Amino acid sequence: MSRILIYGANGYTGALIAEEGARRGLRPILAGRNRDALEALAQRLKVTRRVFELRDHAEVVRNLDGVDVVLNCAGPFVNTCEPLLEACLERKIHYLDITGEIDVFALCHHAHLRAKHQGIVVAPGVGFDVVPTDCAAAMLKQRLPDANELVLAFEAGGGPSPGTARTSVAGLARGGRVRRNGELIDVPLAFKTREFERDGARRSAMTIPWGDVYTAFVSTGIPNIETYMAVSPKTIARTRWLRYAQPLMRFDPLLKFLEARAVASARGPDAERRRETGCYVWGEVRNAAGREAKLALKTPNGYALTVDAALGILEHVLHANAPGGYYTPSQLVGADFVLALPGVALVT
Repeated sequence: MSRILIYGANGYTGALIAEEGARRGLRPILAGRNRDALEALAQRLKVTRRVFELRDHAEVVRNLDGVDVVLNCAGPFVNTCEPLLEACLERKIHYLDITGEIDVFALCHHAHLRAKHQGIVVAPGVGFDVVPTDCAAAMLKQRLPDANELVLAFEAGGGPSPGTARTSVAGLARGGRVRRNGELIDVPLAFKTREFERDGARRSAMTIPWGDVYTAFVSTGIPNIETYMAVSPKTIARTRWLRYAQPLMRFDPLLKFLEARAVASARGPDAERRRETGCYVWGEVRNAAGREAKLALKTPNGYALTVDAALGILEHVLHANAPGGYYTPSQLVGADFVLALPGVALVT
């Protein structure tokens, strides 16, 4: 019987992970709500599938029979993490996911003592959100141990999947967040802007509530953290305009309408697009004396990196016998983990 269950395996990213996992001989159990899509994928990969929703705790628990690790790929994770995590805690099953949502990281972190007592690993964010940025933060902490400010940024190519688009729209209603003096602080959308350099060219960027606002603090203890995404000046202007519409996004019908619009135009990059596009990550730290350290990473397309990172961490959890508890990626597999992934290079 397979020891791995992938929930949301019929989604864009879940299917990519399931396909590569099957190619590596892991024979994952595919799970989710869409019976027809799961059945088709399971037949193609010659693996088993389990169809269940997350509303009934007893049903979730029952469907985890024979499983050692759950990898949750069903976003928005603010809706799916808690029921799966609770079932994993009850059944003593390791929990991983590919979230980038700050509130989900907080939820999992709050379960640390329970996970430690149960002897299970709880490690959210094992994909592009937040493996390369978390590892970058940890490497920078090694270079400048007394750093008290951290800036992380990324530029992603290839276009979003439907799940990413849905999660991004949902996050607009929440607004921006940064870390100040160790505390999470609410800020407006596109709170700050600046430029980063890539291959000799300047890239404009705006602050976004990326998961590292939570996880990098856990990984490094650095009390002041900002996270940026490289986007066009037009996107920055549109995002700032959304500040005025943000209160309206708390109305469920409007939010669902915006999510539907975003999902309709998001298909996720095809195989050729994933091969042709990549990502770039910047990291900077500064201490009280003004000393700085910087680095940059070139990576494959974010979805390709998510597949390799998630499966690498999953296999580590299966075989490494890590003590139970909550982990960020760099805490679990080390700051240099990202450098061992295919196609990742340290630029500076």
